[in-house]
Amino acid sequence: MGDHVFIIAEAGVNHNGDVETAKRLVDAAAEAGADAVKFQTFKAEKLVCRNAQKAAYQMVTTDQEETQFDMLKKLELTTEMHELLAAYCKQKNVMFLSTPFDTDSLRYLVKLGVGIVKLPSGEITNYPLLREAGKTQKRIILSTGMSTLEEVREAVKVLKDNGSEEVILLHCNTQYPTPYGDVNLRVMRTMQKELGLPVGYSDHTQGIEIPIAAAALGAVVIEKHFTLDKNMEGPDHRASLEPDELKRMVEGIRRVEQALGNGTKEASESEKGNISIVRKSIVAARAVKKGEWLTEKNLTTKRPGTGLNPMRWNEVIGKAADRDYEADEMILI
Repeated sequence: MGDHVFIIAEAGVNHNGDVETAKRLVDAAAEAGADAVKFQTFKAEKLVCRNAQKAAYQMVTTDQEETQFDMLKKLELTTEMHELLAAYCKQKNVMFLSTPFDTDSLRYLVKLGVGIVKLPSGEITNYPLLREAGKTQKRIILSTGMSTLEEVREAVKVLKDNGSEEVILLHCNTQYPTPYGDVNLRVMRTMQKELGLPVGYSDHTQGIEIPIAAAALGAVVIEKHFTLDKNMEGPDHRASLEPDELKRMVEGIRRVEQALGNGTKEASESEKGNISIVRKSIVAARAVKKGEWLTEKNLTTKRPGTGLNPMRWNEVIGKAADRDYEADEMILI
């Protein structure tokens, strides 16, 4: 990934179980300039107990009477849908990704040909899935929401002990939407320092400012939920970006990417022409006769900077003028 911030447009379950809606999400991600569009791969029967309750934010955005199982069952993608979407992403020149929530789903995605395994925050303590993900020897992107540094360390150990050679950690807060005061972007630097791994950020705040800020702090991967319409029915639409917002976020990250530069302190190509315009030279403060001593009283510094550099001031003070100078004339030595 290098200097290029890898941007994942998280479609998630915002297709509402409809493949045509999912294809429109792929269109929007490609149009926005995202590197990848990501869905979710699961079978409700393997993901959640039938009587499990929904998260608080899901109670607000979906039918309060249904269980988490019932909600998720409606949001599954079939094998045929996966194949259609993977092919459609290839056609649109955007990478197809999907998050597995169990080992069977992971194996299926590997068979489908995904190049990156993206594991969600909720699976960071799922040893069997982490072990299986490590065995794929593919690049792993691991979200770390709700976890402690030690839990992240343990998850990385499982991945690496089982064959993972490249792991990228995404700082994340799993509340939808995430309060700005809970974002804690500095955790990215903490994980990078303590674990020695590249870091990124998976965002659930409203708006586009926080992922752009994460890019400025060095995130190598940015993930952000998006939808076709925030008013659609479903658990994640309200905390997602609409296509025009997604495009603005990508554009903002790309500008930050350019602005970060190479870290060398020097005049840029665009400003080199300004040096002679805005810097100063040593000039006569008033008329100076040949042989007159040059002093703090008869010298000053003024633009342009095409003459003697004022940092040589002490070399000039105390010398005799080599000729007559008019006021504002550049001093020569």
